[in-house]
Amino acid sequence: MTLNILTSYSRNEILFYVRRALWILIAWTVISNVLFLYEFFTLKSNNALDSSFDFKTAFEANLIVGICAGLIGGIFTVNVMEIWLRKYPFWRALLYIVFLYVAGAFIVSTLGAFYFNADTLGKTWEHPDTIAAVGEFYSSFLFIKNFIVWLFIVLLTLIILMINDKYGPGVFPDYLMGRYFLPKTETRIFMFADIRDATGIAENLGEKRYFNFLKDFFSDIAPAVMQTKGEVYQYVGDEVVLTWKMRNGTHNSNTLRCYYRMRKIVSQKSDKYLKKYNAVPHFKVGIHCGKVMVGELGRIKRDIAFSGDVLNTTARIQAACNDKSVDILASKHFADKLYRLPRGIRPVPMGEEFLKGKTEQVALVTFERGFLTGAG
Repeated sequence: MTLNILTSYSRNEILFYVRRALWILIAWTVISNVLFLYEFFTLKSNNALDSSFDFKTAFEANLIVGICAGLIGGIFTVNVMEIWLRKYPFWRALLYIVFLYVAGAFIVSTLGAFYFNADTLGKTWEHPDTIAAVGEFYSSFLFIKNFIVWLFIVLLTLIILMINDKYGPGVFPDYLMGRYFLPKTETRIFMFADIRDATGIAENLGEKRYFNFLKDFFSDIAPAVMQTKGEVYQYVGDEVVLTWKMRNGTHNSNTLRCYYRMRKIVSQKSDKYLKKYNAVPHFKVGIHCGKVMVGELGRIKRDIAFSGDVLNTTARIQAACNDKSVDILASKHFADKLYRLPRGIRPVPMGEEFLKGKTEQVALVTFERGFLTGAG
């Protein structure tokens, strides 16, 4: 089962989760040690430390707790909690998260308590005195305080991840720093992804089931966007507008990787869609890049907005997919920016076209898979 799950992810996707787990491990370990040292020096300055206190043993026990918490949190707990927040209503997800946190807190605290008390008492972990000391630890103020503090840290980590998901990788820090408070020019890549035969699917499903159909589709493709450093700019009916900063979208051809990963996800979940909706969300995309104005808009609801001819051109390129009978169409201007295509993918020129609303022809390119696989 584990092997099947791992093989369903590409190398870049696995690295995405590994990097996130590593950052959580480092952050939580640092936080754990900072809190320990703060308490130690506070108690020492007030002459509140017992003469039998062993700094080395206490520090090592705290380090074990921090590393174990970081490993469990980064590899398992945070990912499971994030899935629950996407899958369930907030109150139910929060209830599950609290239960999972309690279980994780007891496991990590038990490891640290056994190490500290066994070393302090000079006895083995299974010795009755060690076990008794660990039992007393659970009713101590130290355990209760750490329990509350780490619950706050876990929830704060989840909130940061959720906000980062909402704004896209790297966007929230820019928002906090006020980078877009005043309008500025940026070179961006845009992808317009639109579900084919959306009207027919909507008529067959009805409003409520069609809304859930779109909800499932947008939720399922979200990992592909995050893992390729993309940002969701807008959901417009059955269409989603994605954007990348130029360096993020061209690095490892992330924009194309996002498209092929989206296709792979939908293909893997096709049975689920057929069983639930009797329809699979086949989609077409248009891709273009260029300079846009970007800045914060709104007073009641503030958001980061883009404006410029690039968006209109991208929408027209996507609409031309039907005329060209392809699922992906991009401007040659964008294709020329890709210095390394995903393995097994090759560009196919589609000629120059007068797109609606454009006075000059736009050179178009589609992309095809060769005999090699692995672009997902």
